[in-house]
Amino acid sequence: MNGLPQSEVTSEMILAAVLKSLDDNKAEDVVQIDLRGKTSVCDQMVICSGRSSRQVVAIAEKLVEDLKHQLGVLSKSEGQDTGDWVLIDTGDVIVHVFRPEVREFYQLEKMWLPMGKTAQTAN
Repeated sequence: MNGLPQSEVTSEMILAAVLKSLDDNKAEDVVQIDLRGKTSVCDQMVICSGRSSRQVVAIAEKLVEDLKHQLGVLSKSEGQDTGDWVLIDTGDVIVHVFRPEVREFYQLEKMWLPMGKTAQTAN
């Protein structure tokens, strides 16, 4: 395993690696939400879409692999069996990869953003 000692990995480094992996793997509509000071769950949330269940699973698997090899970050993930919504928990950054219809149904961006605010698009 490559990567940095776990004590040297910051949430900013994880976020940068997440955004790069998502971009490299053609994730769509990538949105980043800064949650520092708003919840103890995580510092950042990233929400994105894949065009199909197959792409959703592939994006998520590649992200977990990239974080492990680049930073030594071991992530937990759920939802690969259906590919509708995969959640990747890195500790400091939580990533949601959706099929577009499922993303529209749950509208996580609206839940975490204050009224009238729009999410910061990562692309």
